[in-house]
Amino acid sequence: MEIRAMTINDYEEVFAMWQITTKRALSSADSRDNIEKYLNRNKDLSQVAICNGKIVGTVLAGHDGRFGFIHHMAVMPEYRRHHIGKALAQTAIDRLKTDGIEKTHIFCYCDNKTGQGFWTDFGFKRREDICDFSYENK
Repeated sequence: MEIRAMTINDYEEVFAMWQITTKRALSSADSRDNIEKYLNRNKDLSQVAICNGKIVGTVLAGHDGRFGFIHHMAVMPEYRRHHIGKALAQTAIDRLKTDGIEKTHIFCYCDNKTGQGFWTDFGFKRREDICDFSYENK
């Protein structure tokens, strides 16, 4: 397995993978143009995992200068339980740390018990003191 920085040239393969692994989390923010902007703004922070020439995992990572954020952490179902997710997350967090980011957040659906278990096992702490609110700038 190889882990390397995601580039916009990976978009079609990554987006097809997201259709399987994180479909309900996708929105217009995940268009090719928006992902290209995100990757350019957060140079070399997002990662892909490659096995036998195929992208089997991905993590989008970025920061606002103060806090890191992980989005679309995903591993193809047949490649799960092989430490690929852990390697992707650790690489992203290490890259964020190199950028001076000391705290990273992840958004996880409340009914995603698998994801919650993964992030808890990784060392993330669930916060009970804040609520997430979203506003659509349309």
